[in-house]
Amino acid sequence: MRINRALRIGVGAIALTLAAATATACGGGDDKSALDHAKDGKLTVGIKFDQPGLGLRTKDGSYSGFDVDVARYVAEKLGVQQDKVTFKEAPSPQRETLIENGQVDFIVATYSITDKRKEKVDFAGPYFITGQSLLVKSGNTDITGVESLNGNKKLCSVKNSTPAQNVKEKYAKDVQLQEYDTYSLCVEALKAGDVDAVTTDDVILRGFAAQAPDALKVVGQPFTTEKYGIGVKKGDQQTRDQINDAIESMIQSGAWKSALEKNFAATGYQIPAPPQVERY
Repeated sequence: MRINRALRIGVGAIALTLAAATATACGGGDDKSALDHAKDGKLTVGIKFDQPGLGLRTKDGSYSGFDVDVARYVAEKLGVQQDKVTFKEAPSPQRETLIENGQVDFIVATYSITDKRKEKVDFAGPYFITGQSLLVKSGNTDITGVESLNGNKKLCSVKNSTPAQNVKEKYAKDVQLQEYDTYSLCVEALKAGDVDAVTTDDVILRGFAAQAPDALKVVGQPFTTEKYGIGVKKGDQQTRDQINDAIESMIQSGAWKSALEKNFAATGYQIPAPPQVERY
């Protein structure tokens, strides 16, 4: 009886150990803050992998884009060298989860600051302000702006993002929404003729248009205001304050403007005035 009881206790202990290990593996994070990791000399930053000019993972495994440059600048200001920054893909529907689970230290991924998102995460910034636009085929003459989407046009955007819903609720009530996991998939659907237009922020669309200038174009004027912030864990005020300091330093030093010029020089994009960092 004592042997059986000991076996049961032993098996139970093993099961608990395995369960704890599994939970840790699934979460992918730890209890340390971003600044704790920075003191250890390393950071994990969420970015987009498929947005030319902003966050792009190239075929050779390197990363480029304005968001990447912002992330690296911030990391250096936190005391972490560029080669000690690990980039992790942060698709739009997963951004809050990645932060909450500690799988990333912060996110720089065309992350618009909204009241709904601030219920789950905090934001430093904004580090950039843009507006929502439309991308169509270069030969399209029917769609000239957001109002011309009425008439059963098919509009593509990303799941759990705000742009497509903005259009349907405020500008074109009978537009047919098509939602994909990424904007690059939306762009492929546009090229294939499966949708009539893609909507998201102007600066994102211009990056895609620059990759295929003979096939795609941005039309109309931006019709929303989107403030890009750097997402951090809810309540981590110290990290947020230090990232805000880094953003202000990047703007004041001229590195902010230089990064935009480097990434969008070939697109004809007019570099906007830098934003005012909001501290609250």
